[in-house]
Amino acid sequence: MDTGFAPRAVASRYVTHDVPGIGGTIKQRPEDFLVDEMPLYQPSGSGEHVYLFIEKRNLSTLDVVHILSRHFGVGREAIGFAGMKDRNAITRQVFSVNTPGKTPEDFPQLVHERLSVQWADLHNNKLRLGHLAGNRFSIRIRNAGIGEIRGAKRALDILLEKGVPNRFGTQRFGRAMNNHRIGLAMIRGDFEGAVRELLAPEGDLSEPHARAREFFLAGNFADALAALPRTAHPERNVLRALSRRANPRGAILGLDRTAKRFFLSALQSALFNHVLDARLEAGCFDRLLEGDVAMKHENRACFDVDAGVTAAADTEQRLRTFEISPTGPMWSGSMRRASGRAGAFDDAALAGAGLTVEQLAAFDAQAPGMVEGARRPLRVPVTDADLEAGLDEHGTYIRVAFDLPRGAFATVVLDEIMKKGQDDGDDEQEAEHAR
Repeated sequence: MDTGFAPRAVASRYVTHDVPGIGGTIKQRPEDFLVDEMPLYQPSGSGEHVYLFIEKRNLSTLDVVHILSRHFGVGREAIGFAGMKDRNAITRQVFSVNTPGKTPEDFPQLVHERLSVQWADLHNNKLRLGHLAGNRFSIRIRNAGIGEIRGAKRALDILLEKGVPNRFGTQRFGRAMNNHRIGLAMIRGDFEGAVRELLAPEGDLSEPHARAREFFLAGNFADALAALPRTAHPERNVLRALSRRANPRGAILGLDRTAKRFFLSALQSALFNHVLDARLEAGCFDRLLEGDVAMKHENRACFDVDAGVTAAADTEQRLRTFEISPTGPMWSGSMRRASGRAGAFDDAALAGAGLTVEQLAAFDAQAPGMVEGARRPLRVPVTDADLEAGLDEHGTYIRVAFDLPRGAFATVVLDEIMKKGQDDGDDEQEAEHAR
């Protein structure tokens, strides 16, 4: 299949383009990257879902799902979480486990060297993707001189004023930067291509994945499975299916719903990034165009932008105070569509991937609910920002702390400050899984 459709995870134009980057390195050790989930609500104390507030270290969110599935003896579909968090970090987030008629006391203590349960409670519903207010980040930038804090402050001040481009970072697209191409192959019905993208990607691979790739290409599925780390759940599941003589279609569709949605949402993310880049280049990522679909940040309600809205006396103030922002597409066949010049940006990205609205609608009909169409703000506010320079046993650092709403990536903020074309992400999104 065509592999030319890039994810655009790194900015082609910075909002802070007039400020030189400070350089530096992130994620040298887990303690340098801290993430705290800000919950949307607290558990009620009763219900059939056990809520667990978990601190994890060097584990992905899906790794924790696998651990909880084994510990509680339930399928992965019984486990909920509000958002994906970084692997190479220390993060704290809530998980839910559906255990009808049981309480946390009915299960043995969960003991694991890389996670701990901070508290447990009960609630009456499963924790769903997006059920969080946002995330608090505290990140140490190493290998940048302490004097660079002045440049960091200049960049951060611009982001506080204009907002952060709501880009999907490298975490969404995986180490091989091809998760979106797996989703693209699924939409096209090219399941052989999806298997090949999953098991034999081009690009920067870890040693185990590189070995597994060679075994797979040689048709040796057993050795490919043995070479993969146990945390490579989708790859291992597809290889097991192929070993049982499943065809590519059956192997991909046999993945659990979470994995399939992840690849499909990666495609949506790449399409969104293309629109964001185009509007940054055109100088209109933070202003409204006639035909836009705008979003109210307070409640995420969307409304169509006509000539009356663009001409209204209070529109500029509403944009400046982050009451409203323009949106980009999270494409599906039923997504609310923009029109005019704004719609042209959206349509151009879809065409660039070689897709049509009709193909998306056909996939929606075949797999109802698998791809949820939505609008995503092109920018988000960064709040409660703090900067400091310091020294510890590992050397000097610049620490930057800030809050972001759900669905936004801390690495985008860092790239505006560091300007390295951040490739320090994990294989996961830091916040909301689908939007």
